[in-house]
Amino acid sequence: MLEYEPSDETLAAIASRHGTTAAQVRPLPAGVANRVFLLGDDLVLRIPRTKRFLPDLVKEAAVIPVALRAGVRTPRVVAFDDTCSVVDVPYMVLTRARGADLARLDLPPSDTDRVFRQAGRELAKLHRLSPDTTPALPAIPTDDDATDATDPWALTDRLLMEGWLDTETARWLSGWFDRLSKQLPASPPLVLVHGDLAPQNLLVSPKPAQLNGIVDWGDAQWADPAVDFAKVPLTGVPAMLDGYRQESGASSTTAPTWEARVLWCHLTWALGRLADPVPRPDVRHWTPLPPAASWPCSASSPQPHQPLGPI
Repeated sequence: MLEYEPSDETLAAIASRHGTTAAQVRPLPAGVANRVFLLGDDLVLRIPRTKRFLPDLVKEAAVIPVALRAGVRTPRVVAFDDTCSVVDVPYMVLTRARGADLARLDLPPSDTDRVFRQAGRELAKLHRLSPDTTPALPAIPTDDDATDATDPWALTDRLLMEGWLDTETARWLSGWFDRLSKQLPASPPLVLVHGDLAPQNLLVSPKPAQLNGIVDWGDAQWADPAVDFAKVPLTGVPAMLDGYRQESGASSTTAPTWEARVLWCHLTWALGRLADPVPRPDVRHWTPLPPAASWPCSASSPQPHQPLGPI
């Protein structure tokens, strides 16, 4: 597969186009999809690792301006070029959000909750955007997965048959999905979701704890808003839901199903990973799923409970 390998000359050319020098280009920790560099002190350069990740960068270029107009804290796109006509790699330049990602900070629990509460407010702003109220975004897909990967009973049954679960655990999980399914909306709204709201994509200033920006929009979709809680540690969910409800104006009494929807996502997501337990040292959270089950926690139209296999 084509690798986008930026040469020193390429990095110098991009830096020059944005008012910096080659000496001011510094590498930052790379992600799964992109190589990342600082251009001076105020700009960030992102270059996809391979051609496979270029559509995600195209998606980011489309969705970030929309998120910004909705009031979401996220760096601004300064330049995007996927033509390779000026330099030999596609790239994106963004303004820099100050701070470190939350996953790297050892904040006390109260400060971590403060950040998650702020992130919940940002999510509520983002989730006001729907396909009906937002200009067309052809780069943004719609989550319409209705396979067994989204049916937790079928998934539990398969894991039991394959030996990943024992009978007692399978019954326990099936019972939980029975109870949670009664709390789920029959047709959850489709909204714009970030799709990868994990701690490493929250850039934070530690003193005082302040969320400065949400980054990495390559997994954005039109989907059930509950999926944006799937990569948040369960310990952070109460604070995030609190901020979400404050910003959206919904209380726990008028919208009591949120906890059930988030737990549904977490349980189904974890089961989707259970049969693919190979360590991934280059991935800093446990939730990434195999490609065939990329969105397994859709809560729309839950299926009636199907009996487990030969128990």
